[in-house]
Amino acid sequence: MVIKPRVEIKYPWKLTIGDYAWIGEYVWIDNLDQVSIGDHACISQAALLLTGNHNYKKSSFDLMIKPIVIEEGAWIGAKAVVAQGVTVGTHALLTVGSVASKNLEPFTVNRGNPAVKVKDRNIEG
Repeated sequence: MVIKPRVEIKYPWKLTIGDYAWIGEYVWIDNLDQVSIGDHACISQAALLLTGNHNYKKSSFDLMIKPIVIEEGAWIGAKAVVAQGVTVGTHALLTVGSVASKNLEPFTVNRGNPAVKVKDRNIEG
């Protein structure tokens, strides 16, 4: 595994990182809940993995937390955001600056805010 400089991990004991995973500079893993990063996954520069949010519908503004799963071979682009409760399927790609607020299907390319599938990800090789 490679963890580049200036990575922020809130609770290291709530983080699982697989073999040959890559975490780029300035990544912030705000893991109030469990975060799992699979083998050969890539989390690019300044990406944010955010396991918590607040319930804006309640006056008490309750904290809501859910785990994040980044499956094998998935790629989170630079400055992209993965929200709580999201599973990024095996070999799925979340493009630069995009926001995943729902699960991303395996072998797909996803773009936008909120991220939507734009095409299948075909890996040669």
